[in-house]
Amino acid sequence: MKLLLLSQYFWPETFGINALAKALVRNGHAVTALTGQPNYPEGKVFPGYSAWQAMSERYDGVDILRLPLVPRGKRSALRLAMNYVSFILSALMMGPLMLRRRDFDAIFVYAPSPLLQALPAIFISWYRKVPLVVWVQDLWPESLAATGFVRNGTVLRWVAGVVRFLYRHTDLILVPSAAFIEPIAALGASRDRIVYFPNAYIPEPFLAEESACDAPVLAERIAAGFSIVFAGNLGVAQSLETVLDAAERLQAAGMPVRFFLVGSGSRSDWLQDQLRQRKLSNVEVPGRFPPESMGLIYAAASALLVSLRDEPIFAMTIPSKVQGYLAAGRPVIASLNGEGARVIREANAGFACPAGDSDALAAAITKLFHLDKDARRELGENGRLYAEQHFSLDRLALELIRRLESVQADCRRNSR
Repeated sequence: MKLLLLSQYFWPETFGINALAKALVRNGHAVTALTGQPNYPEGKVFPGYSAWQAMSERYDGVDILRLPLVPRGKRSALRLAMNYVSFILSALMMGPLMLRRRDFDAIFVYAPSPLLQALPAIFISWYRKVPLVVWVQDLWPESLAATGFVRNGTVLRWVAGVVRFLYRHTDLILVPSAAFIEPIAALGASRDRIVYFPNAYIPEPFLAEESACDAPVLAERIAAGFSIVFAGNLGVAQSLETVLDAAERLQAAGMPVRFFLVGSGSRSDWLQDQLRQRKLSNVEVPGRFPPESMGLIYAAASALLVSLRDEPIFAMTIPSKVQGYLAAGRPVIASLNGEGARVIREANAGFACPAGDSDALAAAITKLFHLDKDARRELGENGRLYAEQHFSLDRLALELIRRLESVQADCRRNSR
């Protein structure tokens, strides 16, 4: 199958779609990625690229066509909005020209925020007369409201109208959480066109340059005692105040538990201030590490921690780190509601507690601490087996092709 992959984000930015694209190529399919100039997460275009230049390159068998865009910058809502809009306009105006000598059987959109990046694909799908499949990673407008990025009701209603248009002109909508189905159907998508398709296990997206030490050194410190590792974005959505409150309670109780918050994000500076103010000696923030280091760090941990704020939108999601945690074969502590907590309980891979409840989080960690090593090992093995059965990359790549071929056949029948 010849597939056009449209995504604002692609290699060398570290998103899950990179590994899926390579898996499709390994299985004999031709993939062309129409994407932007890499600038996530730091908001600066990566060395060797230019924000205002269209270009092409190749990555592990994937043909990449890059569009100009406005870099997202840091901590600027205006720059972020310009980043989103510039990619959409570039894809609409330059995409058809860059694709003019290429044929496709289907268009596949990988759509984390902004979901509106799928709009150019509707036009390309229409004039090329090929089916359009969108893999929705984030619910819009719900996530805009939940994160506080957009507070204006008029703007949120306008976004809802655009998303409704997008869903109605998509042949198949894939969702990484079953809880996405109802909100998407409420915006006009037919339920028989919405299909659960989870994210695969893929190493966490970290960059290397800001790590404070080598991964083996950090892993040695983690393995020296009972350690809880949180890995990923250190942002508002992660409810880090809940984690610090639990750490404070455990420190006050004299529990020999250490927390390692591995990563970076918008609350990195806030975290350092909080550690000083609270005099927390049981929490470290060692920085970011490359994906190839994370297996070593995970293996050294006594347990892996995932947390989100107590918001309805977050209860619908399964954080992408959950798949990686399960595959690592370590017990998981989940300060989550909804779908993420369901997966941890269904896998019997650890303990889940209500989002935002620091007392419950401290209690879950204490419960795990008092288990013997064999019981902890069993929880980790349960998670690893669950990940193999539900989140295998090659299995999901084959399932994606089956879905694409099915929707392609349906479109051909309907066009007769």
